[in-house]
Amino acid sequence: MKSYTITVNGNVYDVTVEENGAASAPAAKAAAPRKAAAPKAKAAASGAGNIKIEAGAAGKVFKIEAAVGASVKKGDPVLVLEIMKMETPVVAPEDGTVASIEVAVGDSVEAGALLATMN
Repeated sequence: MKSYTITVNGNVYDVTVEENGAASAPAAKAAAPRKAAAPKAKAAASGAGNIKIEAGAAGKVFKIEAAVGASVKKGDPVLVLEIMKMETPVVAPEDGTVASIEVAVGDSVEAGALLATMN
């Protein structure tokens, strides 16, 4: 018997395959799906802040509005995501300074992905 880990559409399955002989096809026994390991996030910049700005929905980074070190007020756009073919601004949750930008223009992001940090 051989064991494999297979990922299908983001779902991870542990599969054991039993070989019955050279002429017959292997029989597969699939285990229940398990959670996929979280993708490794980009290393935060040395000046990473304590206020996280995360994606509200999956999309693509369309434009970065604020540079690292820029002062922003609550509601100021930090970057723009293209979500379902619409440009959606991602705004500062409070007054502060942009500490890091964790994405680049053109990056695809999932809901909840870390986009930037602030102090």
